[in-house]
Amino acid sequence: MRFLPKFLEPAPNLPEIQDQEEISKQYKYWRIRILYSMFIGYALFYFTRKSYTFAMPSMVAELGYDKSQLGILASVFSIAYGTSKFASGIVSDQSNARYFMAIGLMITGVINILFGMSSTLFFFILFWGLNGWFQGWGWPPCARLLTHWYSHSERGSWWSTWNVSHNVGAFLIPWVVGFCIYYFDDWRAGMYVPGMVCILSSFYLINRLRDTPQSIGLPSIEKFHNEMERSEDENGETKISTKEILMEYILKNPMIWLLSFAYFFVYFIRTGVNDWTALYLIEVKGYTQLKANGCVSLFEVGGFFGNLVAGWASDYFFSARRGPVNVLFSVLMLLSILAFWLVPGGYPWLDSISMLALGFAIFGPQLLIGVACVELSHKKAAATATGFAGWFAYMGAAASGYPLGKISQEIGWAGFFIALVVCGIFSIALLLPSWSITKRSKTVVNEESIAKTA
Repeated sequence: MRFLPKFLEPAPNLPEIQDQEEISKQYKYWRIRILYSMFIGYALFYFTRKSYTFAMPSMVAELGYDKSQLGILASVFSIAYGTSKFASGIVSDQSNARYFMAIGLMITGVINILFGMSSTLFFFILFWGLNGWFQGWGWPPCARLLTHWYSHSERGSWWSTWNVSHNVGAFLIPWVVGFCIYYFDDWRAGMYVPGMVCILSSFYLINRLRDTPQSIGLPSIEKFHNEMERSEDENGETKISTKEILMEYILKNPMIWLLSFAYFFVYFIRTGVNDWTALYLIEVKGYTQLKANGCVSLFEVGGFFGNLVAGWASDYFFSARRGPVNVLFSVLMLLSILAFWLVPGGYPWLDSISMLALGFAIFGPQLLIGVACVELSHKKAAATATGFAGWFAYMGAAASGYPLGKISQEIGWAGFFIALVVCGIFSIALLLPSWSITKRSKTVVNEESIAKTA
């Protein structure tokens, strides 16, 4: 793209190395290096994404804002982030992932520091909205790197390994913010320290990442693995226009609509639990800031295992059907919400178990709804299908900000949990129709139909 500065343009290809042994050695080294660098970098994006969440209780105490006012920040962030994720994805495909990701991390660090220096609602909203926009610079370059460095036959395992990085980052940040607030006795320290960590780490990403294999003289990953794809003509596939993809495979596909609405409610619950439960534990159950943050961090521990178990279970127990796992995990999600709500004060171990179960349950459909969208549309509509559903998801996240904060402010915490329970029921109802539907079953039906008419 012509408007990009020179250093953000894709790295030029270098002359290809001819020594096959050297190519194998270099690929082995760089693929591991790219993976752990992406993993660390994306985990650190959560340091500046969730810092406000765990500083919020101390902000309430010092500045006197109510829940509905603070919820505005969460809604603005989600809208900015969802929009940026789409827009920056278009740009990052034409950019150098090495610098694109590093600059995004650096800017979010700077914005967190500016947020910590502010004291008015206007600047809080401004800076947190900007933070949401530059948070959208994290995922797209990772997608580019995963596509260029890992071939189709192996990409799923490498991608899933990288994907739990956000659970690691989200698990660590409540402890970091909680310790900073405890040690410095100031919520602003909970914004400054993650911000500085991310600014410094952006230079680490610049040092460790590389844009594409060709930019360091290696052949493409498809050539290296002998997985060069045949042309569409050789495969006998017809081209599909953008209009046809959108109309025939997305907008006229009832399953995509059901999954997208389910995604809205799942993300409403996920973000609501993540953003508000620390404050609930402090106000209702008398937790300290550090203990509340520690309890909420178990949400991400559960999510780490929920991600892995959901994908594995859908393949090996349900013959690659995502619907049953989505429904079962959603039922567990509903039961976990009720358990967390009904646990009386004075039983922190029960709170911890409930939070662990909530994370485990929520991250099952959080992962598999996206997979189902790909499999229940056309393979050429995969990005459009997941992008369409993802937009619904982040609108759900936005709704868990100001609207949920307003409910909690006007009705109390009972209203908060009733809203989560209702969303849990809706998610189960919307996912049930996908129980027996798979891409494989549709393919079999088509083959049988062809055989009968032959």
